[in-house]
Formats: sequence, C-alpha cells, structure tokens
Amino acid sequence: MKIVIIEDEIDLREELKILLEENGYEAVTLKSFKNTKEDILTINPDLVLLDIKLPYINGQQLLKEVRKESDVPIIMVTSKNTEMDEVLSMSYGADDYITKPYNPVLLLLRIEAILKRINKNCKNLNYRDIKVNLLKSTLECDDKELLLSKNEMSIFYFMLMNQGKIVSRDDIMNYLWGNDKFIDDNTLTVNINRLRKKLETIDLNDVIETRREQGYILI
Repeated sequence: MKIVIIEDEIDLREELKILLEENGYEAVTLKSFKNTKEDILTINPDLVLLDIKLPYINGQQLLKEVRKESDVPIIMVTSKNTEMDEVLSMSYGADDYITKPYNPVLLLLRIEAILKRINKNCKNLNYRDIKVNLLKSTLECDDKELLLSKNEMSIFYFMLMNQGKIVSRDDIMNYLWGNDKFIDDNTLTVNINRLRKKLETIDLNDVIETRREQGYILI
C-alpha cells in the first residue's frame, strides 16, 4: 500500500516515512509543494497524509482541489488543534484528522481502519461474474486471476462506475492523469487496446465498445 506524505517539516516528514516503512507501507515524500495536487494525482497513492500549513498552498484548500478529481483517502496531520479546523477539513472531504504531536500507534490504527474500509468495499465490487479487486489490481473469475496495470485497472474501474454510459476520451484522461492537455492522445488508445486484449483472455469479448466521436462504453 502506497502512502504519500505531504509535510514541509523535514524531521517530521522523515519520521513519518520511517514509521510507515517499518510497518509495511510504501512511503512517498514530497519535497516540493509547487504542484502538489498534480503530484498526488500522478502518484495515485492508496492514502495521503496531509499537513494543513504548507508553502504555496493551504492544506485545506489543497484537499478541496484534490477532491474535485480524486476520492483517495486523506488524513489531515496538523499542529492546528481547533474545532473549526477539524470541521472545515472534514467538510472539504478529509477522511480523518490527527494533531501533532501525534501518537504513532494511534496514527497507524487510523490508517489501518481507513484502508480496511476500502478493502471491504473492494471485496464487494463485481462486473458480471468477475470479482474486481482494486487493491491487487486484478479481475478474478473462477480459478483465473487477470493482473491489470495501474492504468488498465483505472480505466476499467472508471468505466465500471459509469457502466452503460458513454464516457469521453477527455473524461478518462482527466481521471487517469488529472489533465488531458499534456498527455499524448495515443497513450489512451494504447491502454484501451491492451485492456481489451487482456479482457478477452477471461472471455470478456467486445465489452468495451467505441462510440464514434463520443468515447467508450462498458456494456
């Protein structure tokens, strides 16, 4: 499980990284905060630890911006210990809120609780007779397990959440990469074709249809 640490205090950032890695997580730290939202969307983590007080942008504003494009779980880690900050953070879409100096055990328990909740939701996600496991990035049918790349799973999940509806190429590219303007249009085509070929190996033939000048639809 990949966790992004967004903390400008170097010592605390490194402490968090060590704590997470010692407990089996992959920890990614950001050292520049000029394009933080874009960095989060690009890394595509399983969870974000976000400080409120950051250079260039307020953490709560960043939370609000990320929520426009991603449902990634976010825990606010902050030295601000006021009820208003907590209420504001939760209203903007934070999954939890913990103040400094934090109890390491408590922080780990909160992270675990959020990830368990996600895992529970993933277990109930299905397409036809196929079990969709987002955490493992697999589609499971009978005794077959199909491994998808991060982009392939993201495309499939986005289409599944919009099953029966046409989704445009721009919508998919924005979901995957945050901004379609800087991605070669052919990159999406390649990923769609790879996904189709993999789906055929578990007898899901022609389930992603191309709608000319409109986009794609998962039937």
